[in-house]
Amino acid sequence: MIELPPYGFGAAPIAGLYRAVSPEQARATVDAAWEAGVRLFDTAPHYGLGLSERRLGEALRDRSGYVLSTKVGRLLVPGEAGPDPDGFDIVSDLRRTWDFSRDGVLRSLEESLERLAVPRIDIALIHDPDDHVEQALDEAYPALAELRDQGVIGAVGVGMNQWRIPARFVRETDLDVIMLAGRYTLLDRSGLPLLDLCAERGVRVLAAGVFNSGMLATSTPGTTFDYVPAPEPIVDLARKIAKICESYGVSLPQAAMAFPLRHPAVASIVLGARSPEEVRTNAALWEREIPEELWAELETVGS
Repeated sequence: MIELPPYGFGAAPIAGLYRAVSPEQARATVDAAWEAGVRLFDTAPHYGLGLSERRLGEALRDRSGYVLSTKVGRLLVPGEAGPDPDGFDIVSDLRRTWDFSRDGVLRSLEESLERLAVPRIDIALIHDPDDHVEQALDEAYPALAELRDQGVIGAVGVGMNQWRIPARFVRETDLDVIMLAGRYTLLDRSGLPLLDLCAERGVRVLAAGVFNSGMLATSTPGTTFDYVPAPEPIVDLARKIAKICESYGVSLPQAAMAFPLRHPAVASIVLGARSPEEVRTNAALWEREIPEELWAELETVGS
């Protein structure tokens, strides 16, 4: 069984998510995470059309003792050079195509190993199979399970921003991990049934999206929830939570980071960062203690 550090680095931002990041800044960001003691790193071919994997692999070269996670489900294929249409501020001649077939999964992992310049992957996650569930169950999972048996990968999982389909994988396969983004946070606890199921079945959870796309990233709540303008009830709830946190000397992002780990199924949180400053800020928050009384009071405001 892979030992999962409680705090991980999400490598989507260093590939230019929403705005460009220079190679120098990307390297400095990963270096800062390493210096802060982070030893879990998560990436995907989707992130910057392979740029995240290449940058992360370069930064981790000659280092050891870390856990590395990447994903399958999107193959990168040649296309017309131009801006990336999927949120990354880059120009590339590659494009994504969905592929959860056995051959697609094997090809995806082979290409990821090459971009990362590593001989094996610790965790391979089936990435966003929302519209491809049957193929992911029938082909992607068995292919990854076979690679796990061969020692090519250490663990098999599913990574999604919803909980119902991952719950089906937990019931029907022998998964090791789930990455759940944004569905078990201070603002959205809808993923609790999945977490309870994972605890029952011994499946460990990586909690991502703990800031709900920026809503909980600063002491003053943001205005974006799940990458769209937040509805007023969510804004009101975030303000109430922030006020309670402040009364205990705890910042909103500090509480947001700590909250998921209170569930026994959650082994790690994974935080994306695009700069060394963001890494150091999050690491400092991570080290601060939170009074137990805060959690009891937060339960009174609902979710």
